[in-house]
Amino acid sequence: MKITKTQSKTIPIDSTVVKYLVAMDSFKGSLSSIEAANAVKEGMLRANPDAIVDVCPLADGGEGTVEALIHGMNGSFQSVKVSDPLGKTIDCKYGIIHSFSSDTGNDECDSELCAVIEAAEACGLYLVPTDKRNPLYTTSYGLGEVILDAFAKGCRKFIIGIGGSSTNDGGIGMIEALGAHFLDKDGNEISRGAIGLKNLHSIDVSGMNKELCRCSFMIACDVDNPLCGENGCSQIFARQKGADDDSIEKMDRWMEHYADLTCDTLKENKEYIDKDYPGTGAAGGLGFAFKYYLGGELKPGIDIVIKETGLLEYIKNADVIITGEGCMDSQTSMGKAPVGLARAVKACDTSKKVVALAGKLGEGAEECKDYGIDECYGITDYIHYDDFAEYMDSKNAYANLSKLAEDIFKT
Repeated sequence: MKITKTQSKTIPIDSTVVKYLVAMDSFKGSLSSIEAANAVKEGMLRANPDAIVDVCPLADGGEGTVEALIHGMNGSFQSVKVSDPLGKTIDCKYGIIHSFSSDTGNDECDSELCAVIEAAEACGLYLVPTDKRNPLYTTSYGLGEVILDAFAKGCRKFIIGIGGSSTNDGGIGMIEALGAHFLDKDGNEISRGAIGLKNLHSIDVSGMNKELCRCSFMIACDVDNPLCGENGCSQIFARQKGADDDSIEKMDRWMEHYADLTCDTLKENKEYIDKDYPGTGAAGGLGFAFKYYLGGELKPGIDIVIKETGLLEYIKNADVIITGEGCMDSQTSMGKAPVGLARAVKACDTSKKVVALAGKLGEGAEECKDYGIDECYGITDYIHYDDFAEYMDSKNAYANLSKLAEDIFKT
């Protein structure tokens, strides 16, 4: 679906008729969501200074979600010292926004503080040196510490993106930080990391804060893998986190035992524990822990962002929606932010046009057309660099994206 310059004239700019919405995902390593959107808007306004252009943040629950929501909803950034996946102390960034009741409108008296957290900031794979990557020994404990800090600051609603984790501990590290105890047959705390599941004999949740357990947790979860089995977290994701075949088989068995113990522990006050529930295998079992220990709702990240930012109202008022990301390829059609936005647009009104601007159009980009994106354009089809670092430089990326938008939207 490569679109050439000669086809750019198909997009009309008439500010008396057409209203535009720009909602870009981040260009990883180069531009944030807001920076990318502003670059596009600048280019469009150079093409036609009278164009009506709204800008909204966009993310799918992964990298850039905190920044997108903070900038889009006038929130604030927070920092707290937590344990990283290997137990070292690090500074972890998250955000706090005002979330409003959809039943009563955006009245300040109905607002509540909402924490926006990316799990990878506390237990992400990128935090672990390559030679030390092994999910047997990485823990999600730091994520629980972030949740406690946000709770202490008054947050009673949580939006948590759980992609990019280094862990396969079923979320026991996080739940331990929140006051639970995971014990061996002698009544001692098990080791942190998936290796601890080997000796898990009983679970005690009596120390968990009851008010915390009544908070609202919306979990941005864009995979539907179950906790255990051939499509579970151990079999599908643990290898990329440093596990070998032998440990993968063991972790899967330990995870199933952990699920059974969870069922025995929570059976009096929780629904039936289903280790095959879609998404419970996300982030090494964090999806399972959030759903059954904290009552979390597992949802596609883009759906959460659209709801929380009020993006649907902007979609309703726009005629043409411009979206995109750094590289659009076959993975984009598997639920990434641009396609998620396009689906929401077409569900609202199939006559609305969705145009995507990307840094690069990779293999399979044409598949996006089947999911609501009408046209795609890539910077690399216009500008070529011998030096990749020069191409990725944020100033160059901003200028190139802005120029691409200007060229395409010229009458």
